[in-house]
Amino acid sequence: MIQMYTTPSCSSCRKAKKWFDEHRIKYREKNIFNVKLTKDDIMAMLKNTEGGFEDIISTRSKVFQDHDLNLDDMSLSELTDFIIENPSVLRRPIIIEDNKMQVGYNEDEIRTFIPKRLREIIMCTTCDKGEDCDYLNALDTYFKELREKENKEAS
Repeated sequence: MIQMYTTPSCSSCRKAKKWFDEHRIKYREKNIFNVKLTKDDIMAMLKNTEGGFEDIISTRSKVFQDHDLNLDDMSLSELTDFIIENPSVLRRPIIIEDNKMQVGYNEDEIRTFIPKRLREIIMCTTCDKGEDCDYLNALDTYFKELREKENKEAS
């Protein structure tokens, strides 16, 4: 399941949620201002970064600058505790699924979260026609399959 860390006033968070909703992709949202982050949350983020804390922390955030912090001078435990107490230092949204992660909203990169079945339709790997499917037709086919599945489960 896709986990999305958001805040209410974040326009990039709203764009990401809208994209997932439009593509009927399920996700769990955690508003980092309403629900306290855990060490496990932060470790899940760090597990998928290349640059560690630098990938998820906004060093331009007011709280980060007010504390006059240097990431290199802090231990893993100190940084984790700081983020838990000051979640506004995180860049947003942070979207995680298994070994995939996206920080911020990027219209092209968010497509890595497209479900396998939709990718198959887009790439025509299961197409009996052997034709290239354009994205909108692939979405229509995918949504039709989802509706059929939902109707079957409801009966």
